Amino acid sequence: MSWTIGYGFKRRSYILYHNSRHFFGTQWAGGVVLLFFVVVAMLLANLPFTAEFYHDLLEAPVGVKVGRFDLHFNVEKFVNDGLMMIFFFSVGLEIKREIVSGHLSTVQKAILPVAGALGGMIMPAIIYTLFNHGTPYAHGWGIPMATDIAFAIAIMSIVGKKVPVGMKVFLTALAVADDLGSILVIAIFYGTTIHFDLLALAALVLVVAWLLNKLKVSGLLVYVCIGVVLWLLFYHSGIHATIAGVLLAMFVPSKPKYNKKYFLNKVRFLMDDFVRKDREVAVTENEEQMADLYRIRHIALDSASLSQRFEHMLSPWVNFFIMPLFALVNAGVPVESLEDLNVLASTQGLGIVFGLWIGKPLGIILMSWLFVKTRLAEMPEGVHWGMFAAVACLGGIGFTMSIFMDTLAFAAQPHFIAEGKIAVLIGSVIAAVTGLIAVHFAHKAAVRRGTGAATDAAM
Repeated sequence: MSWTIGYGFKRRSYILYHNSRHFFGTQWAGGVVLLFFVVVAMLLANLPFTAEFYHDLLEAPVGVKVGRFDLHFNVEKFVNDGLMMIFFFSVGLEIKREIVSGHLSTVQKAILPVAGALGGMIMPAIIYTLFNHGTPYAHGWGIPMATDIAFAIAIMSIVGKKVPVGMKVFLTALAVADDLGSILVIAIFYGTTIHFDLLALAALVLVVAWLLNKLKVSGLLVYVCIGVVLWLLFYHSGIHATIAGVLLAMFVPSKPKYNKKYFLNKVRFLMDDFVRKDREVAVTENEEQMADLYRIRHIALDSASLSQRFEHMLSPWVNFFIMPLFALVNAGVPVESLEDLNVLASTQGLGIVFGLWIGKPLGIILMSWLFVKTRLAEMPEGVHWGMFAAVACLGGIGFTMSIFMDTLAFAAQPHFIAEGKIAVLIGSVIAAVTGLIAVHFAHKAAVRRGTGAATDAAM
């Protein structure tokens, strides 16, 4: 009996472990976890027995003091100004990867998603400005410009094979280009008083990083130290500190020390050597074999670029710790009455909601259509304009970067930040629902025509 219970418990534990590994290994898991923490944050901020605790948690002091060096934040600022640098560093690595060898590596591959991203940034900014020109909300024009790729991929996973592979690739590449545009907007328009002496020092640090790259220095700790120095300089320079992460990512080596041929030959040689040195003892007691294993490990590490190693190492931390923590800290908006949810009562809410819901897809579609019709770009293979427009609606999901821009745009007017966050959440939900419905009907229309996902040239 006890054996049966023990076996059953172990089997359930194994199944739970296996399923959890499968879940966290999927592309859409980050979006699901992010959504969960958005809900948790809203509950904590609004339940009567947790609201005070939540507010106190955000204001709790966090800091570092070493001798005369003293750096202090509250939890909210630590997440938004500190941990988000790691997020932006990860985004920078992704952008670099796509430019070097991915969806943005050639003009032919990059031109359509870059054009779509540009249109998807300009149109929401115009719509927001039309609502808010001359009002105290005018500085928030950048809020509805960004697409949240984690949520967009999570939503696309719901519809499964209804979305052609070409559109999934397009939306992913568009989101990467969109992130780059948003980063430039933050760096140029959402800083404070600029201290050019500190920026000059930051530029010198980047030159050092460039030289280390050219000298093929690939020590992980070296670039971590450079990142800390760079972050401190940017933090006090007046340009938002998270930009340091993106800039550093551009100088992290993207070429491995050893190529594939060298790796295969060297590992074969070491494996043969490992077999020759075999003794009737455990490997841990055979120093010669242990030396071979360590050499194989080092060669394997140096056969992947430092940027790949950084990206692989940081991905779970960013997706399942930093981003959920960002949501927990920033999505908890107190709602004192139903009137607070009426985002259409203010021009700020109107600009954000219509910027995300209407402006993003409209800008993506119009700019992409213009480039396709002028033959500067080609439609993704197997995609018709109806499906293209449907997926473009998902571009209006703007959670992470939009909320981040909201906190930067109204840093001097904090009473506007909560309204902006509510508008971002509502606008993103509306965009997600619209996208799901549009994809469903676009797929049905393609099936009815008997073309599946054939390209529809007429528009």
